[in-house]
Amino acid sequence: MDLTSRDRFKRPEQVLITGAGGEVGHGLLHAFVDSGAGQVSTLDLAELPATHAPLVSNSYLGDIRDESLVAEIFGRNDIDEVYHLAALLSSAAEHAPAVAYDVNVTGSVGMIRQATQAAEERGRPILFFFPSSIAVYGFSDHGHKIESGAVDERVFHHPRTMYGCNKLAVENIGRYYALYHRRQGKKSAEFSGIDFRCLRFPGLISAVTQPTGGTSDFVPEMLHAAIRGEPYECFVRPDTRIPFMTMPDAIEATLQYTGAPVEQLTKSCYNVAAFSPSAEECAELVRHHYPSAKITFNVTPERQAIVDSWPAKVDCSAAERDWGFSPKHDLEKTFTEYIIPYFESQSGA
Repeated sequence: MDLTSRDRFKRPEQVLITGAGGEVGHGLLHAFVDSGAGQVSTLDLAELPATHAPLVSNSYLGDIRDESLVAEIFGRNDIDEVYHLAALLSSAAEHAPAVAYDVNVTGSVGMIRQATQAAEERGRPILFFFPSSIAVYGFSDHGHKIESGAVDERVFHHPRTMYGCNKLAVENIGRYYALYHRRQGKKSAEFSGIDFRCLRFPGLISAVTQPTGGTSDFVPEMLHAAIRGEPYECFVRPDTRIPFMTMPDAIEATLQYTGAPVEQLTKSCYNVAAFSPSAEECAELVRHHYPSAKITFNVTPERQAIVDSWPAKVDCSAAERDWGFSPKHDLEKTFTEYIIPYFESQSGA
């Protein structure tokens, strides 16, 4: 992974990653080690995979809602940056909305408060990164979605899922904590509190980790099924279109954004995405590169309705202007420069 954009800026001495066992956490752990970050601490409900162990200085097992545990982590470690990835994901959140709110909002607000308190005690800000989602957007019907074109960060905040509601709530609460403590501080970058930053991620495609059943996982699911030689039944219509990007581009964007000086930023939350193919376009490309792939379509109405409420495309011009966002992989390069080379290297081909 090319981390030159991050290397232009000061690397953190101590990092805390919650939900480090997930897809984004896996990428960030490797990225911080590669870029020379000092100490990386993690907090997760489950034990991290054995492959993660050499990458972690301090591994904590527990729930982000455990205030005493979170306070202990901040008390024992001089954290410079928090990457708060722990969450109940979209499909699971729809089946357990009360639990999702408790984990995704109450737990996240607790993390923000603990980070703010630690920053105040030390007299210097703590960067707090939060991964948001295109699920914060909401369209009432498919036609309105198509007519709207590329959606920027300011509009259509009408999520139809609990996951989207949770993400939008934390975006606003994080922004509140950052702005409140800026008003109480001295000058823009000298406030005592959190420097809250978030990215609204699209669907993410990873060659390294298996998709986890998220509502946007129909593309990575068909990819991984083809690679395993298994048939795949896609749960959305062939014409379904939402934005995607590869995991390496998502990790690079995260490091580039969190490494950018605060004076360059005009927002606390930015859209990022690389390409917006239809499900059928992706299926055709999978079949092209994996001729034996068997992909069919059988719509699940509940999940289709959720995907139809998300934008077909997002406007990333603010991220491009403010901190140089520029993903390397378009749809074709996702196969030719990322997916296929990775699996060939794994198989020894």
